[in-house]
Amino acid sequence: QVHVAESGGGLVQAGGSLRLSCAASGRTFSTYHMGWFRQAPGKEREFVAAISRSGGMTNYADSAKGRFTISRDNAKNTVTLQMISLKPEDMAVYSCAAQGIYSTRDRCLTDYDYWGQGTQVTVSS
Repeated sequence: QVHVAESGGGLVQAGGSLRLSCAASGRTFSTYHMGWFRQAPGKEREFVAAISRSGGMTNYADSAKGRFTISRDNAKNTVTLQMISLKPEDMAVYSCAAQGIYSTRDRCLTDYDYWGQGTQVTVSS
């Protein structure tokens, strides 16, 4: 069992920045492909970004590409989502997820096994 916890959400104006952090338990953190998802009210949860076990490869949704950066520090069991140029459309609950079971895909909810409770990101226009 892996415990995942997000932090760093808050209220920002459009065009502002936020840095989300995700802390995961376990000595096998480096074996987990990690991802960020978000869910806005009335919408389904959608993929935002993912990072490989070593951090050498990243994957971004089109909406995040060029504005969001995912990174990880396996020594600290953390993954970070740096968000800049935030838009009202980015307002959602952001969740961090760990891929405990290996998969060649990382854009679907079912590709991940462990989830955090989420952190709220609010963007005012």
